[in-house]
Amino acid sequence: MKPHSLAILLKSMTLCAFAATAISCKKADGSTKPEYRALTEAVYASGVIAPRGEYKVFAMADGVITRRVVDEGSIVKAGDVLFRIDNDEQAARMNAARDVYRTAQSNYNLSSPALAEAESSLRSSQSKFSTDSVQFARVSDLFASKAMTQSDYDKAKLAFQVSQNDFAAAKQRYERTKRQLYVDLQNAESQFKVSAKQESNALVKSLTDGMVYEAYKQQGEAVRRNDALALIGSDREVYIRLSVDELDIQKIRVGQEVLVKIDVYKDRTFKARVEKIYPMLTKQDQSFRVDAAFTDTLPEKFVGVTAEANIVISRKERTLVIPKSLVLAGDSVLIKNADGNTTKVKIRKGAENYDVVEVLDGLSDSSQLVVKK
Repeated sequence: MKPHSLAILLKSMTLCAFAATAISCKKADGSTKPEYRALTEAVYASGVIAPRGEYKVFAMADGVITRRVVDEGSIVKAGDVLFRIDNDEQAARMNAARDVYRTAQSNYNLSSPALAEAESSLRSSQSKFSTDSVQFARVSDLFASKAMTQSDYDKAKLAFQVSQNDFAAAKQRYERTKRQLYVDLQNAESQFKVSAKQESNALVKSLTDGMVYEAYKQQGEAVRRNDALALIGSDREVYIRLSVDELDIQKIRVGQEVLVKIDVYKDRTFKARVEKIYPMLTKQDQSFRVDAAFTDTLPEKFVGVTAEANIVISRKERTLVIPKSLVLAGDSVLIKNADGNTTKVKIRKGAENYDVVEVLDGLSDSSQLVVKK
């Protein structure tokens, strides 16, 4: 039913009360008088009972559910495992990533073959460079004292420069090898962590304490990433999620009283209060979502059940009202004059519900209203 400004819960009470009054006040000549009475104005809304903190649990990996730990009604704690999803390909990737990571760790160790070879070459070139340096220093002294030919000096100098370059190149190769092995280690570690994260996604866990209200998948079923697996919410507290027509939403305020009729409790009315108004219009039914918290305690905390509600927007203990059925187009009514003739009188309306309209101006409690046959 589309939400509108008809107060369904109050409708039956108002109708009965007014019917009795109208009959008692109606005269034989087909007229009745306005009367002073209490008037409650409310906005109708349809809704559903939902658990606090409800959320859906989704699969974070492709695979087959090899274990379903929970059933509908299960009480869970944050971190409890709900499902296990296994995937042979993912397990193989995880093992391969682990092996690559271990190999990279071994290669980056100072005693690894790759680094040991580079270090050995570095030490050899360093030793040769040191020897050639000493030799070149001696030759330089001899050449300065005219005890060495130019040719021998040039040979010693060339040997020194070659060993110097070889040492520098060996040092660069060692540093480059070490950096590359470090990069390989970082990449392998990153891949291993990604695989480990994907592997951990195989265990679907609860994010909060609560109850499993629905479990959508059975053990043995194949699932894909982002498939819904279960609905979890508070096992202690429920609220009512209402749909209010766009024409009425401006009348709703946080804190207003709500009278709720729930299908499973046919003969009872529960009280709640508006706690949140959502600003986004729902296109499907042109309504706004309004949440209300129960101030009464429900016998059982059933969820998903439908409900009807009246959001009380105003209450007046004593005001002048007339039957809504007597109001004509243009907010006017027919009254009987003292001479027996009828006159159309314009009124100023106030609050109203399904049965009666508040009259702010235009009539008094002595006015004789013409009742249409």
